[in-house]
Amino acid sequence: MPVDPAAKITITAFDWVPDFARGQVRDLRVRWALEEVGQPYSVRLLSQGAQKRPPHRSRQPFGQVPTLEDGDLILFESGAIVWHIAERFPGLMPGTVAARAMQLEWAFAALNTLEPPFMDHAMATLFEADAPWSAPRLPAVMARIDERLHEASDRLGTADWFGGEFGPGDLLMVSVLRMADGMLDDHPNLAAYVARGTGRDAFARALDDHMAGFTGAPPPVGPERAPPPDGP
Repeated sequence: MPVDPAAKITITAFDWVPDFARGQVRDLRVRWALEEVGQPYSVRLLSQGAQKRPPHRSRQPFGQVPTLEDGDLILFESGAIVWHIAERFPGLMPGTVAARAMQLEWAFAALNTLEPPFMDHAMATLFEADAPWSAPRLPAVMARIDERLHEASDRLGTADWFGGEFGPGDLLMVSVLRMADGMLDDHPNLAAYVARGTGRDAFARALDDHMAGFTGAPPPVGPERAPPPDGP
């Protein structure tokens, strides 16, 4: 659905990030969840640096994106926001207690087990690539990623979804595994899993809206020295 400036729900996102981060900033996860449940939303776009200033810190104490405002409720952290959306609106959360527990399990796995080594890789190869510790650290980071991908691949097996049916946990798992671009050649089941998730109409609409938001100019320091976008 088109972004609706009159919508009750408002999220925050950046109006500029370096090209390599476009399509990965975590507001995409929130947009995707909202598209899955058919809820319109408006977007408060932030220029680089605005996320660290008091108005935004009143919503997000760590100065990051995304946030969600739903009436009087203000939330930060993409996982918490996605879970809230799935609980609040029909269409994304499965109906049984056991199925919801499995989705929660995979939501935690995505954010706590899979995502950290990918973020370490981004720091070593992009945001801190010129730091003296990055190159020596990279082999260990790649070893951790390889281990996690093997483990995830073994668990998924021939199933379509980790959670049994598509839900918030799988939405977050797909979102994280999209960061493994070029690393899934040895895991065709994970590559197919990501393709299944990103092939959903709701994802396509969310990605279009996410990319359309990058209308601002780069910060004065230039894209090669820009600070890492919080939540890539």
